Amino acid sequence: MALPGIVPATAVAESPPDKGIFSIVYGDYRDWQPGKDRMKVQSPTMFVLFPVNDSTAVQGSLVYDAVTGASPSFFHTLSGASIGDYRTAGDFKITKWFGPWTVGVGAAYSSEQDYVSRAASIDVRYSTPDNNRTYAFGIGGASDDIDSINNVARDKHRRSQEFLIGITQVLNADAIVQSNLTYYTGHGYYSDPYKSLDTRPDHRRTLAWLTRYNQAFPARDGTLQLTYRLIDDSFGDHSNMVEAAWVQGLPQGWSVTPNIRYLTQHAADFYFNPPWPRGYGGEGQNYTADTRLSSFGAVTAGLTVAKTFADGWSSYARRRAAAATVGLDFMRSSAAIRRRLTPA
Repeated sequence: MALPGIVPATAVAESPPDKGIFSIVYGDYRDWQPGKDRMKVQSPTMFVLFPVNDSTAVQGSLVYDAVTGASPSFFHTLSGASIGDYRTAGDFKITKWFGPWTVGVGAAYSSEQDYVSRAASIDVRYSTPDNNRTYAFGIGGASDDIDSINNVARDKHRRSQEFLIGITQVLNADAIVQSNLTYYTGHGYYSDPYKSLDTRPDHRRTLAWLTRYNQAFPARDGTLQLTYRLIDDSFGDHSNMVEAAWVQGLPQGWSVTPNIRYLTQHAADFYFNPPWPRGYGGEGQNYTADTRLSSFGAVTAGLTVAKTFADGWSSYARRRAAAATVGLDFMRSSAAIRRRLTPA
């Protein structure tokens, strides 16, 4: 829910990066039912952060998602309920440091066969003189265009804005806490053109509260990470999420991070349980049978294994429920990266 670039990952002072980062990640997601392979998503991603000078850094990412498989045909308007789609997306951000102040300006673009999204954001951060506390403020906007391939939604649009306020507090040398409040408001087309009789409100309001706490235990070479997220949605599908992870350092640059997540979600006010079309009151009534807006709870376990190599290389593999991700990160000093990226 947070705008890009305002969430520090570790308990460090708010200061310009002294190293560049180059990261490649490959994600693989599988969705299935007993005896049926349904959905498959393959997603390679590239991320680059480059310090231009002592007070300026630029960053950007590219992602390509390939989606294949089938969804339950009972609530689907496409013949055979088969899906074959792709998404190409990228974002760019420039960040400038002015003493205790930091200003970041970013833009993003995402394109699918039936959907195009354009977004922009700006965030401002202020660090106290002791660098132990950082205040964050952000605002962003998005413009989405929808043209479904089944001609149900032609030349539809959605416009939205997002506002963020947050605080990050270093408690001591081994602990940091962060809390962000995000408010989203949008209007336009929110229905799913590929779901039968799916009609949703033309506006949406979402308030999200995210709090993170990291506590390091140097004697055990481990870190406890706790996360809580509350979402209050005008659709009615409110949710609570609690997650705990333990990062355990091991000899020779290895680390393992087991984690567990508990999530609960209320059903949207206009969601009706199958059998379809139960609860449908006719044209003009808000209605959906999309199970993503149903009431549910889930316990998800995951494990990340990481390895740090010489010269700034690192890699990791992550497994969570039905999803798997592998990545390769490369970090060097900004001067070394500039030499490599500057043409001869």
